[in-house]
Amino acid sequence: MHEKKELTGSFIMAPVPVVLVACSHEELGWNLLTVAWCGIDCSDPEKVHVSIRPERHSYRMISESGCFTVNMPTVEMTRVVDMCGLISGSEGDKFEKTQLTAAPAKIVQAPLVAECPINLECTVKNVIPVGVHHMFIGEVVAKHADEEVLTDGKLDFSRIPLITYVDGEYWSLGRLVGRYGFSKNA
Repeated sequence: MHEKKELTGSFIMAPVPVVLVACSHEELGWNLLTVAWCGIDCSDPEKVHVSIRPERHSYRMISESGCFTVNMPTVEMTRVVDMCGLISGSEGDKFEKTQLTAAPAKIVQAPLVAECPINLECTVKNVIPVGVHHMFIGEVVAKHADEEVLTDGKLDFSRIPLITYVDGEYWSLGRLVGRYGFSKNA
């Protein structure tokens, strides 16, 4: 048996994906925020969540507009992803500051981040206070991917160097180590 040590600090469950959440508001315009507290909630209907503190600029925007987009950045975008997590949208247009492109979404008001190879359009279905964060559960109403990250019409993660977050550090997604069900053939 392996000897275990109790952990302290902010490590909870890691790594987690890092995404750029985009939102829009009639009065406040567009905004981008970096979120690492996100994940998949359901496959049918497809639902994801992003957890945001109520004092954040984007919280009001998402609450009142009822929508957001989840944009999956690549390793090459790490600097702008970090920047979007450091500055507040109340201090100016993050799209302009980062030179990222706000592309129109197909269904929701919130923009897509054109430079991200994968984009999800979401409508808010629930907001659950879970502590200092509130979890926005969004139903995925449209999905987009750049053609160059597809193989035979499916996402090819060997072509998408996604970013993960671990206790204050950004890491890149590693290599394929197995496929669902591969242990049956062992």
